[in-house]
Amino acid sequence: MRGLVHSLSHNALRRARRRPILYMLVYGAFLVLIAITATTQAFITSAHVSASVMSATIATDRSIVGAFVQANLVVGDLHPSTAETTRSRELQAGLAALLPPSELEGSRVLRVEVRSPDGLVLLSDAAERRGVSVPIRGQFRKAADGTPSAELVASSAVKPSFGAFDAGGTVVEEYLPIISNGEVLAVVGIVRNAEPLLARIEATRRDVVVLTLVAALVVSLLLFFVFRSAQNRLTRQTIQLIEAASSDALTGLLNHGSVMEVLSGSVDAARTSGAMVSVALVDIDNFHLLNETYGHPAGDHALRRLAELIAEHAAEPLVSGRFGPDEFLVVAPSASASQLEAAIERLRVAVGELALQFEASERLPLTVSVGVATFPEHATSVTDLISTVTTTLAEARSSGGDAVRVANRTADERADARGFDVLHGLVIAVDRRDRYTKRHSEDVARYATFIGRRIGLDEESLSTIRLAGLLHDVGKIGIPDQILRKPGRLSELETDVVRQHVALGDAIVRDLPNIDSIRDGIRHHHERWDGAGYLHRLEAEQIPLIARILAVADAFSAMVTTRPYRKALPLSEALKRLGDAAGSQLDEELVTIFIAGIETAADAPLPDAPVPARLWTPSPQPS
Repeated sequence: MRGLVHSLSHNALRRARRRPILYMLVYGAFLVLIAITATTQAFITSAHVSASVMSATIATDRSIVGAFVQANLVVGDLHPSTAETTRSRELQAGLAALLPPSELEGSRVLRVEVRSPDGLVLLSDAAERRGVSVPIRGQFRKAADGTPSAELVASSAVKPSFGAFDAGGTVVEEYLPIISNGEVLAVVGIVRNAEPLLARIEATRRDVVVLTLVAALVVSLLLFFVFRSAQNRLTRQTIQLIEAASSDALTGLLNHGSVMEVLSGSVDAARTSGAMVSVALVDIDNFHLLNETYGHPAGDHALRRLAELIAEHAAEPLVSGRFGPDEFLVVAPSASASQLEAAIERLRVAVGELALQFEASERLPLTVSVGVATFPEHATSVTDLISTVTTTLAEARSSGGDAVRVANRTADERADARGFDVLHGLVIAVDRRDRYTKRHSEDVARYATFIGRRIGLDEESLSTIRLAGLLHDVGKIGIPDQILRKPGRLSELETDVVRQHVALGDAIVRDLPNIDSIRDGIRHHHERWDGAGYLHRLEAEQIPLIARILAVADAFSAMVTTRPYRKALPLSEALKRLGDAAGSQLDEELVTIFIAGIETAADAPLPDAPVPARLWTPSPQPS
């Protein structure tokens, strides 16, 4: 059945399974965003690190230069006239030792000079540089205006300003103003080897990139699992929604629309291939009475139990679904059409073995009526097939329920065609009215005939007893369905209505010839030995023998037969209760004879024994 639901929703499921493509695109977009973010973060961090290193270098050099100026220089030392003097050489020596290598290994000072604001080199660690005038440009101009500055430049770009020195490819060019009373007196120019700084910056950038990529990888994996989990959940939810749209919420079988879709597809395929499709419409007998007596929860429980049995006995390749409030449709496509009748019969038997119990009720039976029809044998279209199987189901219900009828070949139609005598017609009327009444009447006829034979009655009397047993409940034709088939205890008023069936039965048969003994059995089989019965409160041997025999047979049958309001009792329990009723309700002698016969006789008519196909032979009527 699950496979059927999936096949019905194949296209929808395919669409659901395409969704990973969309999620992968979204996932890819997230990865690209993460990569862009990681790259941007690396560059931004690198720039910040570069700026921080440069700021730290300037701050360090500015502190050292400030200390040197405070300790060694006076305004006169910054005048060009100090050149070639002893004082100038002392200052140059101090200047050469001014800036030792930075704490960054290898970031050594390559050149240090003191220049006037107009670019004249006043002091330099290289003696040949004194007195050289350098052009005022870029970073030097800022320092001449009073703002310290520094930048990374190629060593070849600073040599015109600082002269020749041994340097790597990139250096730090610094300019630090010497200010007094708000006036820039001189500018200290410093050239440092930048390779260690760049290596430190590159290492920082690399660490940032690695950490960012690791974080991105972790986030990517988390996103992957989140997306995959979300996709799996959405796919499951999609399947559940599709199944919910295809299934009946109460029973779990296909709903009306889905099972009809299966039927339509099967009929179309069969029409093309020339195969056949069989359907069965299953209906719970007396379902409305079950609902009225015990409420809708009881009806829902019965529907669920029946659905479970249908799923078990009409499993794939048969397809089952809820067709109506208490009806189920079983479809047998071409390859399995021949299996349907056997499966439905197994289902009917299994349902008959089921017992339900609600509140203070006894164990209640559950039975079904089933109509079966086949395309194209009984119909030429889906609509015609449903109409035919519905009509056939009605015939099964009208026969008393607990029956399977196949379109155009029901047992009742054959029986009607034979047209037996009036008494046979009455028996057929009883059969059609109620399935329980039919079987009960057949059993009462068997048990009563057995008692008659045990007490030595002749064949004519036995034939009369048999017919009386078949007709003893004929008056139930006039009992309303809601009372006759009620799956619960009757009210006092309903009980009074049922008791009238003996009088009604007598009235039905009273005008038939040679029927007096049968009338006695019909009218008096509910009288009691102690006089507490109905309708006339006869007692003991006032009750006709045929009625006393029928009373024993009727009581025993009622106990061992499943009734609308309870399941059958075990044989041993029924015999015990029958014995308990001897001398009060029933003729003790007849009860004793019957119990002994059931327990010992080889031909004892045990409950559930097959019923002969021909229940009696009509007596010749006088001309």
